[in-house]
Amino acid sequence: MNNQTIRLCSASETRAKLLKEAGISFVQSPVDYDEEQITADTPKSFVYHASVGKFEEAVGRFSYKDYPVLAADTVVASRGKILRKAQSIDEARDILLTQSESVTSIITCMIYQSSSLKLIDISATDYIFTKFDRDDLEYYLDSGEWQGKAGACMVEGFCKRYIKEVRGFESTAMGLSIEVLRPFL
Repeated sequence: MNNQTIRLCSASETRAKLLKEAGISFVQSPVDYDEEQITADTPKSFVYHASVGKFEEAVGRFSYKDYPVLAADTVVASRGKILRKAQSIDEARDILLTQSESVTSIITCMIYQSSSLKLIDISATDYIFTKFDRDDLEYYLDSGEWQGKAGACMVEGFCKRYIKEVRGFESTAMGLSIEVLRPFL
């Protein structure tokens, strides 16, 4: 599909998997950016600023003339709260209980830069969840799979059985809006 290799500036295994499955050639070159310095009033503002920070870090290290650069960030929001990566099992429990029987928006911002194009996209996928079973929730928390996940959420894992309705692309919720990116490559 795409003959040009892009530079994915993310350590995310899920983003790499999405590119692979879409047949997009890439090299993975993670960059460090401290998201804790961001102050934002809305989830979209937060994810935009985080993506811009990662993108600026990437183009400061790599030339998009060698390989087009792709940076992205994802944030989870529910009940008016930005649900960050949990730092403890208790925080993960609170974050997941916020999403139970609620609408959870998973918002991804990606920035793609080549010699001829700059694309900035903010997309959201909304999940309407039924009530999470408490025993199932505790089993998931004990597994540790929530660690490092925005909103402690894995729509392809634990949360999948509780999805009542989906509005948007699954790839957006997984951290990279492939359906938006693909036509520009």
